[in-house]
Amino acid sequence: GLDQPDTATDVRTGYALVNGLRLYYELHGAGEPLILLHGGVGSTKIFGELLPALCPLRQVIAVDLQAHGRTADIDRPLRFEAMADDIAGLLKHLGIDRADMMGYSLGGGVALRTAIQHGDAVKKLVVVAFAYKRSGWYPEIRDAMVQRDPEKIERMKESSLYKAYAEIAPRPGDWPVLFQKLTELLGREYDWSNEIASVKAPTLLAFGDADSVSPQHAAEFFELLGGGKKDGGWSGAGMCDSQLAIVPGTTHYNIVSSPLLLRAVKQFLGGSAGSA
Repeated sequence: GLDQPDTATDVRTGYALVNGLRLYYELHGAGEPLILLHGGVGSTKIFGELLPALCPLRQVIAVDLQAHGRTADIDRPLRFEAMADDIAGLLKHLGIDRADMMGYSLGGGVALRTAIQHGDAVKKLVVVAFAYKRSGWYPEIRDAMVQRDPEKIERMKESSLYKAYAEIAPRPGDWPVLFQKLTELLGREYDWSNEIASVKAPTLLAFGDADSVSPQHAAEFFELLGGGKKDGGWSGAGMCDSQLAIVPGTTHYNIVSSPLLLRAVKQFLGGSAGSA
């Protein structure tokens, strides 16, 4: 679809036809591209103040993933691998060879898979609050991920989550389908530790100190990227290209609105790309 300027702000919106999907995206600001990917049941709207704050650094391309926000679902299960292919397709559609990529929670998984499957397309990678293997989530979170209580899903129509969804979804009646597909996705075992070593992009990992994954898992993730092995040295020569942020006083649910997260991301994106 054509880019429609949003009259309120300097935002252009469009749809990319990729893999049978009409993938909704927004272009904010100007400069080097940064793809921004929301969490489960969310949309581009979840980033609130974070999104405009990133615009001085990058042209932010915020995306609504399959079955989320303004992107209608298609007859295809939700899979991190397929959604990563969608993002690679979006880059082609926009004529972008390489972009920085930042994803939160579900979107962090999609960003990470994009870096694994389409390494040449990802310049710098920011993964916020996502476990690289299913056992990395706390047990009670893993249990909650697979709850398929139709009554609960119906009751959630009272929530702000649903109201945000219904306002923009092409088919608000797909609400139960979204949950069914999400529980099916999040119930699947996965462990990407072997593939993470192949990620070439310098990566910032960010987690809340009271996140849905433990600080220990965050540290293990960092080690897979080459970090946390030795002293960085006076000159910093012993540091790796990737970084780890544990954002104090934040949970899985409010980390994206933390000014400390913004600072870490700005510093990471603004710095040089290291030896990469």
